[in-house]
Amino acid sequence: MRLHRFVHCLSLTLACITGAQAQTAYPQKTVRIVVPFAPGGASDILARALSTKLSESLGQSFVVENRPGAGGTLGAESVAKSAPDGYTLLLSDVSVLTIAPRLYPKLGYTAEQLAPVVNVASFAHILIASPNSTLKSFGDVLSQEKAKPGRFNSASSGNGTSTHLTIEMVNVAASTQIKHVPYKGGGAALTDVMSGQVDLMFIGAPPAMPLIRSGKLKALAVTTSSRMSTLPQVPTLAEAGLPKFESVAAQGIFAPAGTPREIINKINAEVIRIIRMPDVRARWDVIGAEPVDDTPQQFSSWVALELDKWGKVIQSSGAKPD
Repeated sequence: MRLHRFVHCLSLTLACITGAQAQTAYPQKTVRIVVPFAPGGASDILARALSTKLSESLGQSFVVENRPGAGGTLGAESVAKSAPDGYTLLLSDVSVLTIAPRLYPKLGYTAEQLAPVVNVASFAHILIASPNSTLKSFGDVLSQEKAKPGRFNSASSGNGTSTHLTIEMVNVAASTQIKHVPYKGGGAALTDVMSGQVDLMFIGAPPAMPLIRSGKLKALAVTTSSRMSTLPQVPTLAEAGLPKFESVAAQGIFAPAGTPREIINKINAEVIRIIRMPDVRARWDVIGAEPVDDTPQQFSSWVALELDKWGKVIQSSGAKPD
């Protein structure tokens, strides 16, 4: 009987040791980070910065793979349908989970098929105008729009994008009639705003920051609840007349649903540790990114709230994808 108990206890001990080793062994091979957009964008920049650091700290290669198409949904679908083992991750604008499931009627995945791991960075949408514009603030936009409804137009990078839906949010919150001018991407839209062909545009911080710093664009307001640390002189829309207004873009890492919780937690902790490094924080500042220290549970809750919020905006505005 004593021998039986000894063998049983020894077996349990070995099982615990083996289980602990299995939990801490990740990763044991190359990890793919799928970026569902072309090289050079915010997702790609952040993914490449993190992949280098993750490779160094975890002892295995983290390789970035660009799979652009359909507003990021093709790459997101490929990850959603991958094995939930931690070796295929998605680094993307969170719109693939917070907007796309409500915007596309025949999406190849659901929000539930991707597990939020960590919020890599949040971005304000910045309301911009030509440097030659007479507008000095969002207050000017409101007062002139009230005097002559439909006076202004605002560009976006395409129908159904967060830059488009932010215009719709403003029209509802401020009872304005700012006209939407969709473009096939942000580059041409920015060019026309800089030249004054279009009055306004809400644009994510990464492409706008260099142009604002060089004086090629004028920043009128930001859409975050508090001012950006990298643009402290620019007020929020809430300060400028729209209380509690917030429209935030973010970049996150996601894993296929069913990925072991210990792997998700390990990636979360390691990414947060890396983002706190001074050299990494400096790179985030260059593109106007704010680091976010959240748990997978906190990130998941935020994504769910954003999905509900943007779903309501899409329904009320009648927004359709390009």
